Formats: sequence, structure tokens, C-alpha cells
Amino acid sequence: MYDLCIIGSGAGAGPVALELCQAGFKVLILEKGPWKKRNEFFKDEIALCRRSSLTPRLDKQQHVIEEFIDGKWSATPTSVSGRDFWNGSMVGGSTNLMSGYFHRLKPNDFKLLTKYGEIKGANVVDWPLEYQELEPYYRKVEHVVGVSGKVVKHPFLEPRSEDDFPYPPTIENPFTQWFDTKCLEKRLTPIPTPRAVLPCSVGERKGCEYAGYCGSYGCATGAKGSSREALLNEALKTGNLTIQANSFVKRLHSHQRKVLSAEYCDLQGKSQKVEAKLFVVAAQAIESCRLLLNSANKFFPQGLANNSGQVGKNLIFSAGGSGGGTFEYDDFNAEKVKNLKDIGPFFNRSLQDWYEIKIENKALKGGTVDFLFEHNNAVARAKSVLNEDLVWGDALKSKLLKRFKAQRILNFEIFCDWLPTDDTLVTLDPKIKDVWGMPVAKIRLGAHTHDITIGETLANKCQSLLKSMGAKDIYASISSSPPPNLVAGGCRFGVDPKESVLDTNCKAHELDNLYVTDGSFMPTGGSVPFTWTIYANAFRVADEIIKSKILLKDNN
Repeated sequence: MYDLCIIGSGAGAGPVALELCQAGFKVLILEKGPWKKRNEFFKDEIALCRRSSLTPRLDKQQHVIEEFIDGKWSATPTSVSGRDFWNGSMVGGSTNLMSGYFHRLKPNDFKLLTKYGEIKGANVVDWPLEYQELEPYYRKVEHVVGVSGKVVKHPFLEPRSEDDFPYPPTIENPFTQWFDTKCLEKRLTPIPTPRAVLPCSVGERKGCEYAGYCGSYGCATGAKGSSREALLNEALKTGNLTIQANSFVKRLHSHQRKVLSAEYCDLQGKSQKVEAKLFVVAAQAIESCRLLLNSANKFFPQGLANNSGQVGKNLIFSAGGSGGGTFEYDDFNAEKVKNLKDIGPFFNRSLQDWYEIKIENKALKGGTVDFLFEHNNAVARAKSVLNEDLVWGDALKSKLLKRFKAQRILNFEIFCDWLPTDDTLVTLDPKIKDVWGMPVAKIRLGAHTHDITIGETLANKCQSLLKSMGAKDIYASISSSPPPNLVAGGCRFGVDPKESVLDTNCKAHELDNLYVTDGSFMPTGGSVPFTWTIYANAFRVADEIIKSKILLKDNN
């Protein structure tokens, strides 16, 4: 019997595995996907971005997406639509594929209801802990996972126990100086974007080689702070960690107060069972909810830990959207053109001046904006030319030549709160099953109109900034379509067992040995990407597990 069994291996799993292994406990990780090593990650746009070779085949594993269309809810299987809601089904999870933009939540993010008040139609609540309780773990992530950057004072800078990041910023493109100049003219504070990317070699991890293929790609140097590179590899050195890849957990078996075993299918499709003293679910929010719902039994007829009926409710994504502008080389002097043509260094600039905004004299939560050069994906860039009028021959060649040789696009990504509502949730589809015979997740997507209002307000500000820099063809796309790589909620933590699934330490209210440590615990998401907070909270929960001495108690 293992001391601890973790389902999943991403941001919510890695910290727990590392801390418990280093404390001397025997840990098993069951990961549905394959175990890819550093030398197996490659930069193939066709394979990875066009054919989704790192995600499950939709004819074997899929979701059902339910959206409000023409006045009614309409459900479509992803095997029909081709819509891919999978991300990071492999050892290390989606942290392998992240861009690594790391921002902390702000103190006000923990008290969204108290600070900004109720919003009709939204299930906004305060967190059951304060920012200062999580701050030491944000700091720990900086050192253990590796976060590079430079702290710049601005009106919404969160309190920090250390003055700066442990690693300096990655190399920046000199064109950022033009961005900085225009920001300062507008009384904005440009900040180097904190990145979970090492600028130099640390231990067995090499520094960034500036290939420019971060998002959607695995890192071939180990610079990116994935759970696999930064945490699981270290945990394996203790001799206390066992990782079983290609092991899909179908259900958890329990009695009234305790999980007894995990039932999983191995690579050959054979059903296996494993027992442990403690179980941690960290399969990413949608799949964690699905696992609990699929684990219904006589003690929990609505799903494991779900006598409250809250499992799957209040699913959240990251609201906002994106935009950009084109910088034509003919419009700038030789020095600026030289900088624009420099492909390697990152742009790496963010703005948090609009983390709180006013609309009609009312203070509202705003968001974070990250600015970045367009992705190096060549097929995507070429395809953008074809989104215009149909052309071929010399006309097409001319457009492609201009697209690749005479301009560069600066994009922005907006991150603001996706307000939790009754209409964004996870349930089980009653008809469709996966390759293992288990009901798949049905995801209802119903965004709040407030999210669009905030996103559009920030997009207008970004477009004005790009215009001042001399950009052309400026655009923005703000919609309620969620990014599936940024998902949280569904098992929110709280004090009241009737209104939450987990307690303050992310232990299930109704079970003595079940924790959920991926983004499921988050009742609100803040106006930043979730990964840093998931990492930090998982380190916090690991400390609480060790302090509770639950693994040292009699297992009967």
C-alpha cells in the first residue's frame, strides 16, 4: 500500500508529490497520458498545433460542449465539432505546454465579494483564506519552480516578502524600449512579464535557448518550469515516487468517510486497483469533477464528496480575449526595424495599471494585459493572409512576402475574471462514453455579460496604446469563448459544507483522506493566469497534510 496516491501530474500534483516524497512518504502518481521526456519535445507546428498529436483522439476520448444557441441549450460532442478541450494529457500535465506567464493574485482577488459587491447573476464569494497566507508559497514557487523577472513598483503591486525575483528577466527584444516610452507618456507602468522560464542553467535544467516556441510546445532545454522538470524529476531522486503513465483512473471507491482505492485501466486496457492511505485528485478541473461524479456509490449517490450537490458547479475559465497591431517596417527607422526583425528575444511586457477600473464612477475589477510578439508558427501566419480576399499566384506570393518580410505583429492578451455562474458547470453526459466505457464530461458554457464589458474596456485601452506606437490594422477580439487551457473551479473550497466541496485546506468536507489540489478549488480566478496560484496552493496543501500527521495515523 502507498502512503499517497495522486491522480494527475500537473501543477496541482507536482508540489504535493515533491513535498511528501522529501518527507519520506511513498507516493504513487497515476497519469492518464504518456511520459514524454525532454528529448521527445519538438517544434512541429503541423503535428502539435494542426493535428493535436499531444492530445487524446476525439473518437476515443471527448467532451460534450453545451452552449446557448438561438434561445436554447444545444449540446455537441467534440468528436463532431472537432473542438479540442484537452490540454496536457501527459506526465507534467499542461505545464509542459504553457507559455509560463506568471502573475500572483492580488489581495483584492481573495475578497472579490467584500471589495466590489454582488453582481447579479454571478456566484461571487470571498476566499476562505487571505493573500498573506498564500504569499510564502508564491515565494516558494519562485525559487523551486524557477520564476524570472524584475519587480517594478506600480499601483497594484501585491505585497512581497522578497524585493525581487530569484532570477533576472529573460533576454528582451530592444523594441520593448519603444513600448516603455509610450507607456510612460500615458502614465502607465510597463513591467517585465514574470516567466516560469529560467534565463540560465540551474542544476540539470538548461537556460532558455529563445526558440520562440513556448505556448503549445514542450521545452527541449528544461528551462520552462513544468511540473515534470521542476518538481517530479526532483521527487524521483528521493526514491519515494512511482509514476505510472498511461493509467486512466475510472473511479474512486469509498465507504462513508474514507476513500479505499483507485480503479484504473492500464496501457493494455486491463482494470487494476491500488490502495493508499491518502488520495489527491489533481487531473485538471474538468476531469477532476468528472472523476468524482463517476465515483458515485451508496454513500454518495450524486458523486463522491458531492452530497452538497456542488461538484462540477461554478466552473470558471479566464475571461478577456486578445488583439494586436501590425508594425510595417517602412514606417520606422533602421534601428527599430532591426529590433523588430530580431526573432529570438522575448517581448515580455505586461500592464497591471488597469487591475481596477471605473465604469460610471463605480470601482470594478479590471485585469492584466500581457504583450507579446505573434507566435512563430509559420502555417498560422500564412493562413492569416488567406482570411482576406481569395488570392493565388503572384498576388498570393506578394501577400506572403509582405507578411513574413515587411512587418511584425505585436499581440496583447487580456486576463480578467470569468465570473462563476449557474450556467458554467460540469455534469456527466447520459449517452456518450469514452474508450474505457465511462461517461464523458458535459461542459455547459454560459459566460456572464460583465466579463465582456471588462474585456472590451481593457481592449480599447490596449488599442489606443498600440496606435500611439505607430501600429496599423489594430484589432481586438473579446468573446465569451473560453480558453480550455485556463480552467478552474468545480470543487470550490470554503467554510460551509453546504456551499462548497472542500475545506480551507482543500480536503473534501465529507471524506477524511481525499484532497483536490488542481485549479478546481478556486472559487474565483482573479485577473491573471491560474498556474502560479495552483502551484502555490498545492505547496500549501502539502504542508498541511504533513502537519496534520494523517499519514502517520492508524489506517484502520
